Order: sequence, then structure tokens, then C-alpha cells
Amino acid sequence: MIITELTIYPVKALGGIRLTQSTLGVTGLPWDRHWMLVDSAGRFVTQRQLPALAAIRPSLDEHQLVLQHPQQPSLTIPLQRELSELTPVSLWQSELEAFDEGAEAADWLTRLLGEYRGAPLRLVRFNRAQSRPIKAKYLEPGETSHTEFADGFPFLIASRQSLAALNAALEANGETPVGMERFRANIVVDELDGAFSELNEYRLKGAGYTLAIRKPCQRCPVITVDQTSGTRPNPKEPLRTLLSLNPLTKPGAFFGGNAVLLTGEGEGIRVGDVLAAKAGR
Repeated sequence: MIITELTIYPVKALGGIRLTQSTLGVTGLPWDRHWMLVDSAGRFVTQRQLPALAAIRPSLDEHQLVLQHPQQPSLTIPLQRELSELTPVSLWQSELEAFDEGAEAADWLTRLLGEYRGAPLRLVRFNRAQSRPIKAKYLEPGETSHTEFADGFPFLIASRQSLAALNAALEANGETPVGMERFRANIVVDELDGAFSELNEYRLKGAGYTLAIRKPCQRCPVITVDQTSGTRPNPKEPLRTLLSLNPLTKPGAFFGGNAVLLTGEGEGIRVGDVLAAKAGR
């Protein structure tokens, strides 16, 4: 099994950045989901509510995050910045405090997207003085894992084998195939033990590191969003077809496996790395 893609999403719900190599951390790949958008009440906002977020493209260098959209000049956010004012935010069941990036970022988002529920959206960054631990039921005794603003796990792993099976079913139903970008994975591999096998628990061992898949990723309408245009060409697909392909005993549409890092914090990970897979925890 070979890693074919590495991607980070610095701002939750915005576009991704393809990488050829990165560094492994307990909270995921560096800068992944380090920022997110919130409404006036501090609740997180994603493509579930605003599909157009997909068309905002981020870039990163050693000094700054830049957000770009063809309709207006870019927004630049320094990576190292003196921020002291914390604001309460909520992400699923997590109640956190985050740093607000300020009026300039909020104005930029408002000019592009308009107000959300009668107020500007805010851009917030994760406060690394706090931690957001993975639920204990997904960990073995002695294991620890954290994430920043990802939905629940530091890594999402998907296989091209599963995408091929989904696209074959879509085409058989007269629907348009989709690209892997719809599923917003951090790590894409060419194959595992057959289509959708990454929905099961596995240990994936590379050179100096071990990842563990601990939970299948249940999908929502975000996968119906075209990640280039920020529109929904077909509001029902590929979600409807994925539901019909569910190999698990529990109901739902699943694609990709949520994973944690067991060993190798600080080690490099690269496109082309060979991984050895072992079923189970």
C-alpha cells in the first residue's frame, strides 16, 4: 500500500493544500484545521451551511496564511501573531476558547459571503494552551490523542480503491463520478484490503511511524459540494449512492477512516511512502 496524496485544510471548511511531504503530530499534520469560522454565537460554520466556502483557497508559507478568492483581494494572516483576547466557541460537543483574528478577517469574509444569520462571520484560531482529546473509547490504555478543529480525529485516511468502487456504482446509476477531493482526507492510499476496508480498524506502519484507524467516517451533505466551485451540482449524490454501498451493520453513508498517531511524533510522512497494514487495534 502506497500513500498517493497528502492534504491539509488550514481553515476548517475551506479549500485544501496538497503536499508532497509533511510532519506527523499527535494533533495531525501541521496547521490542519488550526482555524475555523464561527457565527456571532461562536458556533462553528462549515460547508454544511455555506457550500461557497469550498471556493476559498488557502496557501501557507513559513510566515503567513493567505486566503484567496477571485472576487476580491487576498487576506493575509501572520502565523506568529500576538493575540490575547479569547472568545468562547463550540464545535460539536466541544466547548473551547479560541483567538479571534479580528475585524479585518471578519470584514473580508462578510464582503465575500455576506452576513450569516444577521451578523458577520468570524475567523478564529485554535488556542494551543488547551487540548481537545479524542474520546477514550477509541483509544487503548496508555494511548493519548488530540485534535484541533477537526471534527473528531487528527487524521482522515481514504483509499482510491473505495473511490473506484463508488464511482463505478455512480456510473452504473447514470450519475457523474466524483474526485477524491469531495472527501477531504488528509492521507490517501492506493489500496488496502479491498474497497471500504478502511472503515474497519487497522494499524498502518510506515518508516518510523504507526497510524491506527479507529472509527469509520460517517459522511454528511458536504460530499455533495463541488470543491472547486463551491456549489452542489447534485444535492443527492454521491451521498445517496454511498448509503447504498454501506458494508457496515450500522446505518449510514461511510467513506474513509478516522485515525490517530500511535508512534512517530515528529517523523516525516511523504507521498510514495509504503505502509504495511495489520487488521485490528
